[in-house]
Amino acid sequence: MNMAENILDDDWQNNPNIRKQIRELNDKFRRTFIGGQVLITDGIDSLEPALKARVLQKVREFNDFDYKNDPYNEHDFGSLEVDNVQVFWKIDYYDLNHEFCSEDPSNPALTNRVLTILLPEEY
Repeated sequence: MNMAENILDDDWQNNPNIRKQIRELNDKFRRTFIGGQVLITDGIDSLEPALKARVLQKVREFNDFDYKNDPYNEHDFGSLEVDNVQVFWKIDYYDLNHEFCSEDPSNPALTNRVLTILLPEEY
């Protein structure tokens, strides 16, 4: 089994303790922007500076998770609106070399988290 397949393993997805750890790591990273890389797309970067600052703040404050936008209860995706601008954000889990999916996203020693903030048309 390669690392990309490991992330989809049934045991991993069905283990509530692992998903809880992933959720806590994702929440901490998203709220603080510490514990990974934060990327903004060209669309977000082109927003007026004050609006861009509000978008970043709203991503940090986001807590509107439900079964539609968070089916695995990992808090790894969100959709929000800021001043009539629709914004998506997502967290991906990479290995330490940023080449493949992380073998174990619940283990920060094995995982590089990347938070991407983007406009829906850039998805």
